[in-house]
Amino acid sequence: MRLFNDLRDELIGTLTYVLGNREDARDAAQESFVKCWNAREQVPGVANLKAWIFRVCFNTAKDMQRSAWHRRAKPLQAEQHVMVARESAPMVALERTESLERLRVAILDLREEEKEVFLLRQNGDLTYDEIALMRGCPVSTIKTQMRAAIEKLRRVLN
Repeated sequence: MRLFNDLRDELIGTLTYVLGNREDARDAAQESFVKCWNAREQVPGVANLKAWIFRVCFNTAKDMQRSAWHRRAKPLQAEQHVMVARESAPMVALERTESLERLRVAILDLREEEKEVFLLRQNGDLTYDEIALMRGCPVSTIKTQMRAAIEKLRRVLN
């Protein structure tokens, strides 16, 4: 499961957007690793291992969202994820923090399939073909969902 380890930062970044905070994202990544490890006998038959790992992570995140425990979780504090250079002006840092928070909220407000496609494409670096294969739907559907996600994000962020 070396690939899982190589993808760890990407996975945690994506899961942070899905779950709303970094601690839950780390928990989901760890639980996903265990699930992948337990299913390692399936790996030789997996056409796209990266997509398979992301699918396991998304399913784990969805399970966490449905649990009563997660509903009590704190929302993401954008400043946890922003590294600002010391010489940056305070206003620049504040604007960046506010922009990241608006982006996070906008992503969370997307329809579930739009959010998943957007995060897989942007954070997971998967192709449209890989996402379509992973989700079991036509590439045209994936492109339509991505276009819708981008249009909604553009409206919120502009």
